[in-house]
Amino acid sequence: MNEFSTVLGAVLPIFGLMVVGLGLRKFNWLTEDADQSLLRINVNVLLPCLILDSALGNPALSQLRNLLLAPAFGYGTVVLGIGLALGARSLHGLTERPAARTFAVCVGIYNYGYIPLPLVLLLFDKATTGVLFLVMMGVEAALWTLGVWTFTGGSLAQSWRRIINAPLIAIVLALVLNTLGLNAHLSAPLLTGVHWLGQCAIPMALILIGAVVADHLHEFHSKSGWRVIGAAVLLRQALLPLLFLLVAKYLPASVELKRVMVIEAAMPAAVFPIVLSKLYPGDPPTAMRVVLGTSVVSLLTIPLWIRFGLKFVGL
Repeated sequence: MNEFSTVLGAVLPIFGLMVVGLGLRKFNWLTEDADQSLLRINVNVLLPCLILDSALGNPALSQLRNLLLAPAFGYGTVVLGIGLALGARSLHGLTERPAARTFAVCVGIYNYGYIPLPLVLLLFDKATTGVLFLVMMGVEAALWTLGVWTFTGGSLAQSWRRIINAPLIAIVLALVLNTLGLNAHLSAPLLTGVHWLGQCAIPMALILIGAVVADHLHEFHSKSGWRVIGAAVLLRQALLPLLFLLVAKYLPASVELKRVMVIEAAMPAAVFPIVLSKLYPGDPPTAMRVVLGTSVVSLLTIPLWIRFGLKFVGL
């Protein structure tokens, strides 16, 4: 599991599916009109099924320290990332407020789900996958509170409502069923159907991400943004991974949570802030530079950080 080739073998299919999505968009086989419908299906049906499939009967979700530390780690690491990025003006040289705030949000919010999920499934076990969903809860809460506030500087009242969504409901439902022991009484056909639907979540999401990237490639303008890309890579894939791994090494967390911390430490910037930069007063070209720059570099750094991180943390 610690071998570079094993981790690389888990990473390449993920980016391969994103390239498939990019190609489907370029050939117009996956149109923009279909995006919203597929996204709703993924978020409201497929991802909750994947959560239930991984969380029902999961012993790691009965540990109080996982229930407390995992969401706290997710939220806290976003606070750390956005805070460091806000203070990095001398690195990226962005003088306009929307661009600087966009840089901070994109650097601070790492790809917490659709790349880590297949990696955890390939490298670890069901218990670790369940803990990953708890970390995702914390990052999701930070995205819709601190992330939106960083963009707007305004009220968080509307953003909190977005935290109550189908994946969160699936996590809570799984915890309730596990606590009451009702998960053992669910029928085999129902669990099989949930499993099959859940297996569709990651491939569809990665294809959609590739399609979204294809839509915004024209905003990249890399010739005028190398300083921004360099600053993003330095923070997101050099400094922040070290800080994540220090937390993983010394925090009294479970083995499953430490594994998730190592995986999340290696992640590039998340893709969704590109959408946020359009919804709120942000700067989409800056978002594209951060996301694409860190994603391309992560093809090399993800296997390196995971291999080093597992050894450093002692897993």
